[in-house]
Amino acid sequence: MRSTQSLLFQWTPWTLIFSVLAVIAVAVFSAIAWRRSDYRRSTGLLEMLRLTVAIMAAVLFNQPEWIEEFRPDQRPTVVVLWDDSPSMKTRDVVAPDKPGEAVARDETIKQLTNKAFWQKLDERINVVIEPFSGASDAIGAQGGTPKENSEDELRAGEPATAGSRTNLFDPLTGAADKHDHLLAVVMASDGDWNAGKPPVEAATRLRLRETPVFTIPVGSPTRLPDVDLVSLDAPTFGIAGKQVRIPFTIDSSLPRDYVATVELKTSGGESLTKEVRVAAMSRSTDAILWKPSETGDFTVKLTVPPHGDERLALNNELSAPIAVREEKLRVLVVESYPRWEYRYLRNALSRDPGIEVSCLLFHPKLTKQGGGNQDYIKAFPEGLDELAKFDVVFLGDVGCEENQLTEEQCRLLKGLVEHQASGLVFMPGMQGRQFSLLDTELEPLYPVMLDLAQTDGWGSRTPNHFELTEMGRRSLLTKLADTRDDNIEVWEGLPGFQWYAPVLRAKAGSEVLCVHESATNEYGRLPLLATRTFGAGKVLFMGTDGAWRWRKGVEDKYHYRFWGQVVRWMAYQRNMAKGETMRLYYSPDQPLIRQTLTLNANVMELSGEPLSKGDVAARIVAPSGKAKTVRFRSVGDEWGAFTGQFTAVEPGKHEVSLSAKQTGGVLETSFYVQGDAAESVGKPARPEVLAEIARVTRGQMIDITKANEVVRRLADLPEPPAEMRRLQLWSHPVAAAVLIILLGLFWSLRKVAGLI
Repeated sequence: MRSTQSLLFQWTPWTLIFSVLAVIAVAVFSAIAWRRSDYRRSTGLLEMLRLTVAIMAAVLFNQPEWIEEFRPDQRPTVVVLWDDSPSMKTRDVVAPDKPGEAVARDETIKQLTNKAFWQKLDERINVVIEPFSGASDAIGAQGGTPKENSEDELRAGEPATAGSRTNLFDPLTGAADKHDHLLAVVMASDGDWNAGKPPVEAATRLRLRETPVFTIPVGSPTRLPDVDLVSLDAPTFGIAGKQVRIPFTIDSSLPRDYVATVELKTSGGESLTKEVRVAAMSRSTDAILWKPSETGDFTVKLTVPPHGDERLALNNELSAPIAVREEKLRVLVVESYPRWEYRYLRNALSRDPGIEVSCLLFHPKLTKQGGGNQDYIKAFPEGLDELAKFDVVFLGDVGCEENQLTEEQCRLLKGLVEHQASGLVFMPGMQGRQFSLLDTELEPLYPVMLDLAQTDGWGSRTPNHFELTEMGRRSLLTKLADTRDDNIEVWEGLPGFQWYAPVLRAKAGSEVLCVHESATNEYGRLPLLATRTFGAGKVLFMGTDGAWRWRKGVEDKYHYRFWGQVVRWMAYQRNMAKGETMRLYYSPDQPLIRQTLTLNANVMELSGEPLSKGDVAARIVAPSGKAKTVRFRSVGDEWGAFTGQFTAVEPGKHEVSLSAKQTGGVLETSFYVQGDAAESVGKPARPEVLAEIARVTRGQMIDITKANEVVRRLADLPEPPAEMRRLQLWSHPVAAAVLIILLGLFWSLRKVAGLI
């Protein structure tokens, strides 16, 4: 670094004339005073001091500044930033000489990454070429920086930051921070940023440094004709011999609707096809049904055939794993009188090969609790270890009364749902016994508000019918036919019910699947079938006792299907992964990349008692081999419930190893994360982002076909001004202090000389 020093006066003709006249006047006055004193030596020295003060004041009046200039010894630097993110693989750049052929965006800017392209600038400018895409996948806790090691610990409730995505802010600010003598920045990109701060903030910083940015946009600002298979939401596991519904979503940018035959292939060699209408310029959601015949781990692959007008065929296929297992769900049905609804429900559950049902009757005419055959138990399960075995509990027309449920049993049922992810079904009856449950800890679990003035409910001689809500038309619980239209027709034709519960309205957070076809109140239609999530589990309210009538004319077709779907829907999450002493479930069950996953675990001692305040952790290994440890926190000591959070930054299969230090138990499982590691190929370019960067920094946006213009513009740029340090002497405190001291000295000497 070379430096030069100089003294500069900020004078004007008027300040200079005034200063000279003032000094001359003071000099004349001093000469006259010295002559009148007969040229005494003391008076002469005193007048010299007066003249010195006047000269100093005149100099300061013309604003003197001490200036130091620092010029670097090295050449100025130009940083060339080129985008290497996945979106640059999009083939949408059409050369003027080849209108029928599109090339990838990264191929278009390839010449800019070659040092020879910038050779003309080597004599005067140092050119640095740097690729960029975004921040590295974070491994540490939220807000942390990437670490070199492959494993890090995450406390529960502290999810990892999102993964690598295109960041334009950091490369721009990084160029300014790394290079002191920065002359300009060249950025070649499609402008599709989705991480970091807004690029215009970086442009503002460069504007303050007087560093222009020359942007080179690539890519088409309009989306190419494309059919994109956005998601394949295969469930975590399926049951052998039972149909598995696999939803999928197709995003189309084609101008017209068309019918596509999608194909689902399994790793077991099965192949299924389905015709799907793909809507123009929008997303279409559908599902394909697969009935696995064998158990094991499978991979399903869905393929959408390329359309004739489609320009991108790389995103027409998705795969997902699914585990097929044998099913054995445990269900507890608690009832008072063996009404028809109870009898047919017990038959439906007991005949289902995947369900093991236990029934408990509080019939007042029985000599003791229990029932008649092997499905019955003699008493309500004692202790947490016995009750925790049940995946779903049905509560019929029972209450918290003598010889029925106790308040302690109600509390345990609440904990079973909240902390063990079990399901609870409320099926009130005309005896109105469930109203007594509203005074227990089960009250918050109800999805609906009941009318306390009408405990017996409402009956009629003529049958009433259900009417599906919009939520009910989409729900798996109410799916009694394969297509949406057929399902609505089935529900409209179901035999009616002649009694329904006195419901006022649904509670906030509940999902109403069916309402009464005609009965209304000030809140609207009466909800008769509603669900809600409570803690880790699910709750369903069935507001009639006439579902058994659905067997009329069709036998078990709809009745068995409905209750089978209810049980499996409620028990699904609880049975994601379980071992002898541990159970792990998570939500959502098919997470997307950068989506927070809530992990819940139930851990038992070897004796069967719930683990209290234990050290529970899960080691999660991503497809790349990076490992993270999520430490769980206790949320229910009595139930051995623990929870933690994890955010995936990679797509694909993640291996999980859950362990508890106190018990030594280990549970191995896996989950699948959908999505791309970065933005998807095929999105439109965003040249307006690059145009704003160039405008703010007073640079220029140049078309890729005129890339040589960038070299010429850079060669014409003047060197950055030297760094200057200004010391304003005229306003410096030292100068003011010296002037005051001289004036004080002058006044004191005059007094000593007897002139005052």
